[in-house]
Amino acid sequence: MNTTSEAPEIIAPVTPAKTPEAIKPKHKGSARLFENPVLERLTHTHIAGPLTIFFAVAAVSLYYSLSQGLLTGLSAFGLFLGGWFLFTLAEYLMHRFVYHMNTNTPRKAKFQYTMHGVHHEFPKDKTRLAMPPILTVFVASLLFFIFRFTFGNAGFGILAGFVFGYALYLFVHYAIHMYSPPKNFLKFWWHHHAQHHYRQDEIAFGVSTTLWDHIVGTMPKKK
Repeated sequence: MNTTSEAPEIIAPVTPAKTPEAIKPKHKGSARLFENPVLERLTHTHIAGPLTIFFAVAAVSLYYSLSQGLLTGLSAFGLFLGGWFLFTLAEYLMHRFVYHMNTNTPRKAKFQYTMHGVHHEFPKDKTRLAMPPILTVFVASLLFFIFRFTFGNAGFGILAGFVFGYALYLFVHYAIHMYSPPKNFLKFWWHHHAQHHYRQDEIAFGVSTTLWDHIVGTMPKKK
């Protein structure tokens, strides 16, 4: 008779949501956002998944529009740069006004913590530095329909630049959190983002570029 009993699996409790001012960064561990194990698993992803999807969408969009004669090489290049520029603005606005929204109600506090606050509490959690592939596909599809129906054939070039900018943002953000600062001019990006995480979260909203921080006036003050 087998008397060996398996020990029950210990499931971590859901991490309570915190307002931005109550968050203290922890460089080890990870939060649990959902009790449902499937939903919880979907909140973790390897950075390679979203990067591959966005780079592939950019490449396919350019190839299709050029091979079908929908865009010329020069117009595709210009629209690509325009889409990339548009992404830098979207990155800044989303980070500043959505991810750092006013958490004056419990529902807003829960939303903000789930979307972004958890990253400030566990900035080294590499599985939460990008959206899951299923959401990445949804976002890429939504962007395609928005740009295609808004700008017509030009939307292919704008989409390519926009999702390329998104992929570049993900790559830069991942590198900043996972690797030591390089001993060259790129160290500036590490320092800039560190100001946002460890000094005050009302400054330095740009990640892939500091352009809009300079324009709007949210650059960290030099000592």
